[in-house]
Amino acid sequence: MNSRNEKRRMDHRPAEQSAKRPQSDEASADRRDQNDERRLIEGKNAVVEAIRAGTPIDRIYLSCPIEGPVSYIVSAGRAAGAVIVETDRRKLDGLSRTGNHQGVIAVAAVKEYCDIPEILRYADECGEAPFIILCDGITDDHNLGAIIRTAEALGAHGIVLPRRRSAGVDAIVSRTSAGAVEHMRIARVANMSTAIRELKEAGVWVYGTAADGSSTLYQTDLTGPCAIVVGSEGEGMSRLTARDCDFIMNIPMKGLINSLNASVSAGVVMYELSRQRLLAGEKEEE
Repeated sequence: MNSRNEKRRMDHRPAEQSAKRPQSDEASADRRDQNDERRLIEGKNAVVEAIRAGTPIDRIYLSCPIEGPVSYIVSAGRAAGAVIVETDRRKLDGLSRTGNHQGVIAVAAVKEYCDIPEILRYADECGEAPFIILCDGITDDHNLGAIIRTAEALGAHGIVLPRRRSAGVDAIVSRTSAGAVEHMRIARVANMSTAIRELKEAGVWVYGTAADGSSTLYQTDLTGPCAIVVGSEGEGMSRLTARDCDFIMNIPMKGLINSLNASVSAGVVMYELSRQRLLAGEKEEE
């Protein structure tokens, strides 16, 4: 049994979780929440107790003044990584299944999020160079689920998501990942720039992809500690994230279409990284 599988058997712990999100993304999140009533926690006291109990919360909708118990919900929810969405009562009425939401509805995440140090510790415990995926604005649940599925299959140590401009780990993501979310450490961070800085300080090199990358994927050495940035479906990496990368590489393409689906692009890069590391390991054994 290799060190990674042995570590997973011995230590299968659930993992924990800057511009304003576009309205279309918020509307998409609302529809997802409305269609998955099992994840809704309604009412001030119920949400307070869920936070106190450590229930992982993805987002909290408010349509009431921020005072009394709601002040605690906002402060404690943010501290736990939840996104706070202030909206009107009609939207909460549409989400509610009890009809007694009291102006507060929380949406529970399907798993706990972790932090970046936990991902780095896991890589160290496996005796492997860190292999981390940074999802910079992946808003489509199916793309995120597919990325997590491929990352787990190829041995990535963790996924990093921003709190805003990103899909959360919801029921759709879990289903699309074919259960891979249960085996993957997933961190949710305030912003990607801070996450990249933290990774660099830990000795991890950060690689992004773009059509104008200075070298091709196949010319880039990915055998060391790596964090791979996967840009958003429509716009790719944000300008700030691209600026923070150590290297920008391009994926060679011959056809007339000059871009790939985000999850496909991520899969291509992850397979090349896996191939390079496999070959490097075989050379060491010789």
